[in-house]
Amino acid sequence: MSPLYTDDLQRIFEKLDKNGDGLVSLDELNWLLERTGMGMISQEEFQSFVGKPNLNLKEFLLFCNNTHYKKISEEDAEIVEAFKVFDMNGDGFISCEELQSVLSRLGLWDQSSGNDCKKMICVYDTNLDGVLDFEEFRNMMFKKN
Repeated sequence: MSPLYTDDLQRIFEKLDKNGDGLVSLDELNWLLERTGMGMISQEEFQSFVGKPNLNLKEFLLFCNNTHYKKISEEDAEIVEAFKVFDMNGDGFISCEELQSVLSRLGLWDQSSGNDCKKMICVYDTNLDGVLDFEEFRNMMFKKN
């Protein structure tokens, strides 16, 4: 089975979000899981994973790409928290501007060093959309490309 990329998952999210509120409910998610033969998850499992009744796009991407419908490991939980620091606007992606801003705040960015955030992102941007999604960020943190 080939992996789904962020663009694919974003389109799926938009189709699932029938009422256009920017959130996917358990019922909407279960509709997809049932039709793809992946089974259904209970309200308790869903609540224990996300801690609330709906998923926004970012949470949906994390749910699909990272967890395979299980609780995330402690290591992945730390990566999720790190991702949230870099994803300053909460859209589920890390842009060049966000990366540079966080690195600057941490004292790790020097304009005179010649570093270019676009080049840094490009190394791990496997779907070539110019930003890092969670899985690409995770690969960067573990130095996988």
